[in-house]
Amino acid sequence: MTVKIVTDTLSDITGDLTDEIGVNVVPLYVRFGERIYRDRVDITSEEFYRRLVTEAVLPSTTQPTPNDFYQVYEQLAESTDEILVITVSSKLSGTFQSAAQAISMMEGRTTKIEVVDSGCVAMTLGLPVIATASQAANGTGLAELAEYARGACRRTHLVAYFDTLKYLAKGGRIGKAQGLLGSMLSVKPILTLREGEMAPLTRVRSKSAGMDYLLNAVARKPELLAVEHCTTPEDADGLAARLRQAYPDVPIYRSVISPVIGTYSGPGAVAVSILEAE
Repeated sequence: MTVKIVTDTLSDITGDLTDEIGVNVVPLYVRFGERIYRDRVDITSEEFYRRLVTEAVLPSTTQPTPNDFYQVYEQLAESTDEILVITVSSKLSGTFQSAAQAISMMEGRTTKIEVVDSGCVAMTLGLPVIATASQAANGTGLAELAEYARGACRRTHLVAYFDTLKYLAKGGRIGKAQGLLGSMLSVKPILTLREGEMAPLTRVRSKSAGMDYLLNAVARKPELLAVEHCTTPEDADGLAARLRQAYPDVPIYRSVISPVIGTYSGPGAVAVSILEAE
């Protein structure tokens, strides 16, 4: 039987792509006031970002419950005996813990389940999931597939332009970028992921300089690329077009940064994710 792949909505794999590659996506949660929404299920990205910039109180987020993962495991166990789960970085969310805890709920099932902490977020998680799903479709077994996924995650890089660090700071996810606070009045931060946490790369004076930096961050020919945005699709489209010119043979995925991630990135963020070739 083919190994089934599970990830979460912080992979930013959405829409038809989930069906195309055969991946199951477990949503995280966003809370506005008293209302709780499943990420991209009960609230669209467009509605979320509209409310993010217009409502006085910032939203909060939480990971899926073990039961959320258990329900997916139970459903998949009807058609497979091996499941691989690839989650957002455990330093950014408790999603990995929920996925792992759900395995103990599968009493009486012989299904083998392995959970991989990607150490990644957004399409730096999404690209390894896409690549791993391709390996699974070719018949790779669970143990080998898990090792492949870990290796793919180590080959990914995130470079993100932020219009502001306000949301990252208020949400408590600023990580190693803390030192940039207080110096952001006239410059824009460029961040990356380092050891599963947000970390600073540099600062630029304008959005156009930020897009140039993201373009030049792709220093070696990659295996896969992804460009995503929060509220400025024109910026992401322009960056993707420039990348296609530079790397015409490399698949480039486009996505919108999920509401849960957007809670911390704020509006205006644009990111490029790079999966380096082996």
